[in-house]
Amino acid sequence: MSGSRVLSFSDAVEALFASRGQRVRRAVTALAVSDTPDGRRVLALSGRLDATTIRNVWIEAREAIEAAIGRPVVVDAAKVDYCDGAGITLLADLVAQRKPGDVQVANLAPRFETMLQQVDPKEIERDQDPEAARRGSVEEIGAIAAGMGRDMRDQVVFVGETAAALVYALAHPASIRWKDVWRICERVGADALPIVALISFLLGVILAFQSAIPMRRFGAEIFVADLIGLAMLRELGPLMTAILLAGRSGAAFAAEIGTMTVNQEVDALTTMGLDPVRFLVTPRVIAAVLMTPLLTLFADLISLAGGAITLTTFSIPYVTFIHEVEGFVDVSDFMAGFVKSFVFAILIAGIGCLRGLQTTAGASAVGDAATRAVVSGIVLLVAVDGLFAVVYYVLDI
Repeated sequence: MSGSRVLSFSDAVEALFASRGQRVRRAVTALAVSDTPDGRRVLALSGRLDATTIRNVWIEAREAIEAAIGRPVVVDAAKVDYCDGAGITLLADLVAQRKPGDVQVANLAPRFETMLQQVDPKEIERDQDPEAARRGSVEEIGAIAAGMGRDMRDQVVFVGETAAALVYALAHPASIRWKDVWRICERVGADALPIVALISFLLGVILAFQSAIPMRRFGAEIFVADLIGLAMLRELGPLMTAILLAGRSGAAFAAEIGTMTVNQEVDALTTMGLDPVRFLVTPRVIAAVLMTPLLTLFADLISLAGGAITLTTFSIPYVTFIHEVEGFVDVSDFMAGFVKSFVFAILIAGIGCLRGLQTTAGASAVGDAATRAVVSGIVLLVAVDGLFAVVYYVLDI
């Protein structure tokens, strides 16, 4: 509309009060610079000294002090009617511009003077969060090794505490918070079904397609069913499911408990005489142990279905695929992978809870805890899976 203008928020407020017959007093800060006959420079501040007004006079006041070379400076605050933390910082900064005693604050109200006395002008210029000094290569390697040693010790201690808590829970089932267990089971198990189904199906399709193309040269496409059945049931099914849960549920456990640690809720549990491991870790470990084997079984079935669908494009019907898998894969192969899922579940939940309890203070602490939970969980899963492969080889399973 022609002739109209956009009002700022302050103008709108003033117009509102003016329409009611009330006047609005704007927050104003003024600085007057003068020189006295005795050679002093006087900086007279007036009005409000708060975060929204001091920026108008801060630079001007510092320039006036810098220009008064070799002369004492007095900051006259007799007409300052309000001063908050930002205003006190301004006064302390002006005092810190010169040697001690060269800049003095005069006529400041007693209630503001008390606040000013609590501020050390030397601390204004000092970096409150300095960057850590760089260490030498040998020292850096030693620090990393020491950190890994402390982390391994914490893991051993946590394993002992968790084992004791689980034994106590098995001996006293009534002490388990079953309502939380079922809630966590829903988040770990039911909510993870779509992503587990998608990844497992795609894994079965890719494995079947990539294997059938080279084996087609020899007319051995039927043996792809044996490959998929053995690989998925014995190795890839439980491992991929565990990796998905490590990135999903393990990170969620670490973030949830990490937030409680930062908010001192874990300390509150300890103060009330409740063991954080029994109260927080046990329900999550139990839920993971209950859900991970079921998800593994679900992943095995979906991956086999994906492989069967892919092999139909190579003229291998579903019935032939099923009979081939039944004839090559036995119960021991299935149990070899199924047993892994229980161990993987304990690792995922345990590492996630441990990283959550190790969360430190800071804005990025919870994110760091979740990242460490995922990385540590995946590394341990692969390492433990390798140990299973060695044990199965020795036992001829």
